[in-house]
Amino acid sequence: MRHRFVALTGLPAMTALLLGTAFSAAAQNTKTPAKTHGPRRMPDGHADLQGTYDVATLTPLERPAGAKLVLTKEEAAKLETGAARRRAEGGQAIKGDRSAPTKGGDGSVGAAGNVGGYNSGWLDPGSTYNVVDGEKRSGMVIDPPDGRVPPLTPEAAQRMRAARARPTSDATESNDPGLERTPGAYDDPERRPLGERCLLGFGSTSGPPALPNYFYNNLHQIVQTPDAVMILTEMVHDARIVRMNAEHLPKNIRQWMGDSVGHWEGDTLVVDTTNFSAKTRFRGSTADLHTIERFTRVDDKTLLYRFTIEDPATWTKPWTGEYTWPATDEHIYEYACHEGNYALTDILKGARLREKEAAAAAKAEK
Repeated sequence: MRHRFVALTGLPAMTALLLGTAFSAAAQNTKTPAKTHGPRRMPDGHADLQGTYDVATLTPLERPAGAKLVLTKEEAAKLETGAARRRAEGGQAIKGDRSAPTKGGDGSVGAAGNVGGYNSGWLDPGSTYNVVDGEKRSGMVIDPPDGRVPPLTPEAAQRMRAARARPTSDATESNDPGLERTPGAYDDPERRPLGERCLLGFGSTSGPPALPNYFYNNLHQIVQTPDAVMILTEMVHDARIVRMNAEHLPKNIRQWMGDSVGHWEGDTLVVDTTNFSAKTRFRGSTADLHTIERFTRVDDKTLLYRFTIEDPATWTKPWTGEYTWPATDEHIYEYACHEGNYALTDILKGARLREKEAAAAAKAEK
């Protein structure tokens, strides 16, 4: 069963926007996945990629250090059984007479350091490892061969350290979870991250690259026309428009999800994205991030999604990952989480009250 923090008001009306580069040598060397069958087709003759897909999975972006790409059946079964057990344990009812949580949180990863966050009964992080070519994968990264994201450049490492040290920073509005955990990022109303403000899906769920968030709201929907392809993400209602056979926008026009331009290579949809905003840093990238995505239908119920990432100012070399998108009959509902949310208003009122009391106390001491 899937749980969502949504207002069930139905899927908002969507209108397909009928609007209307060379990449690095490393990206060009990434081969298009071989066509394994004759896919169903659109009236214009291109492969029909339309549908709704559930990308929930236990497969992480990077493989554990030293792990092989493919899990044996026994390894996958053991890991999946363990995940199911932990989810069942975490989803047990919370006792009403429990003691108060540690002041400031317990430091664990999760909503506010696991203070006031959801227990696992509300979450849907996936229950199985992703299957590619009939094999369960231990990670998504396939290049470099060790399954790990390449090292940061010295410039990027310094940039990340500086971003964490600054009291305020555009970088803390990033959809990158590592930067969202910056100390103080939730202590200033002007610094609260885009994902927390429900303006853009966190963890690159909307992409590009479009990755699982290991949390909930795992659906993506593809709507396809000859002139444009829309990729709707359930998490925070992000809709990305891919303009087919078009030129990129001028470099001075920057967008949160970049400027996506598509073309067909056989039955594979290739999407080239540039023109990112510096406020939506993918794993600390710069506004010069460049992604190439490849969508290929491998059977009637599955798409293979492959992505190549390049940003010379962030990583020492380009890198590539892939995972499958299984089709689902479930429906996408509207995502709405800040409507009627009085928490931030109350927090600000409390801060002003504390300031007033402190000023009164200081005046009384004089």
